[in-house]
Amino acid sequence: MNSPFFLTNGWVRLLLVFSFWAVVATTVRADVAPAPPFTPNAVLQRDKPIPVWGTADAGESVTVRFAGQSVETNADAQGRWRVELTAMAARSEPDVLVIEGKNTVTCENVVVGEVWLVSGQSNMEWVVRETKDAALDLPAAEAFPLIRHLKIARQVADAPILSAQGRWEVASPATTAEFSAVGYYFATAIHRVLRVPVGIVNCTWGGTRIEAWMDPAALQSPDFASVHTDWQTSLAAYLGANAKYEADRAAWTAEKDAAASEQRPFITRAPRAPWGPGHHATPSGLYNGMVAPLVPYALRGVLWYQGENNAGQPTLYERLFPAMIIGWRAQFGQGDFPFYWAQLSSYQAESNWAWIREAQSHALSLPATGQAVTLDIGDAGDVHPRNKRDVGGRLARIALARTYDQAIVDRGPSFAKAEREGAALRVSFDVGVAGLRATIAPLSGFEVAGADQLFKPADAKLEANGTVLVSHPQIMEPVAVRYAWSSAPVVG
Repeated sequence: MNSPFFLTNGWVRLLLVFSFWAVVATTVRADVAPAPPFTPNAVLQRDKPIPVWGTADAGESVTVRFAGQSVETNADAQGRWRVELTAMAARSEPDVLVIEGKNTVTCENVVVGEVWLVSGQSNMEWVVRETKDAALDLPAAEAFPLIRHLKIARQVADAPILSAQGRWEVASPATTAEFSAVGYYFATAIHRVLRVPVGIVNCTWGGTRIEAWMDPAALQSPDFASVHTDWQTSLAAYLGANAKYEADRAAWTAEKDAAASEQRPFITRAPRAPWGPGHHATPSGLYNGMVAPLVPYALRGVLWYQGENNAGQPTLYERLFPAMIIGWRAQFGQGDFPFYWAQLSSYQAESNWAWIREAQSHALSLPATGQAVTLDIGDAGDVHPRNKRDVGGRLARIALARTYDQAIVDRGPSFAKAEREGAALRVSFDVGVAGLRATIAPLSGFEVAGADQLFKPADAKLEANGTVLVSHPQIMEPVAVRYAWSSAPVVG
């Protein structure tokens, strides 16, 4: 047959398949979907307008209901929608957040209280079950159903994205084991004092650099050109570096297996994968993939614990850290919300940690910032000190005093000035309400230097007027003094 309408069986099947997908394409729709923070058990920020947002079909009508409020909007041409609930007081009695479009999303057991975003690398990521107090604190977690934790899954992205995986968990002996330990101990202290729900949004990844957590706009400064240059260099070298890594990894695995079969010790570290596409060192990669999907969730503030992986570039970190703080505040659009951090603790295996601590301290020049010193509660032999209770507690003291106006001691003495007295320096401190006192004598940790800037251990004496007199028998004209200036100082 030569009819132009004749179709072989194969063409008939192809036409049918094409017709089927054409029909599907005209009927498929995108379900209304809220942004990542809106799941059952969520904590919403009290006393602030509450943005609620997500995606749907372009033009789709979306209604959000919660605690007697009902707000309606339409998705834009890209399918994005956003509404704003009016500010509410704290609510410990749970309610249901309903998001309704062509389908309905129901989030049960939602409360209103204080929400803090915690971020950084492994010491902030470190979970409760790995702390020294886990055996005591995990069974006690049943007393804190108003403490909630949202862990955002690890994700790298080349540009800011909307989606991320995570769900709110209620504190209990079964769930709290995997909470950020610093975040959990912070939350319990805040909850005990304020008696309101506390939500911790956990955005962490061990072994990461600050550049990866910075928003793209913040990294555009010419001051940070080296960040982009270094990254491009890594990308250019990636193919060769990755081939070497794969070979080294195979050799390492073979040696490890041989040691296991021969029952002999094997302590060699695994080779590290080189920086390349999708690596967590991607500049802005972790902000884009993990923080951007949370913007503009209503927050009280941010807790930060990071810097270990930037120890080799303290001068650069001194500029990057405040830029990151300013950038996050701009992106969330909630003004200069509190930004508090844990200063790096003691670790004898690193040489630049004193410089990184100094770089962190410079960010205190920004408004609404605070720093928890942790030198005295660390472990010089372990980059992950197990005492996270005191770290969280010190951050909580800062928040309670500075954010919540509680009458509580939130810091130790800080340097005020040093004045020459003959061959000595008299050091004065801003002691706040705590006063200056020492538990051991003679004092240790002080060093002085002359004009040559060569520091030597100082003889230090705490005097009755609360000042410390420091000197060294070989330095007749001291011009500088420092304290606890090493990676793992012995102080007293």
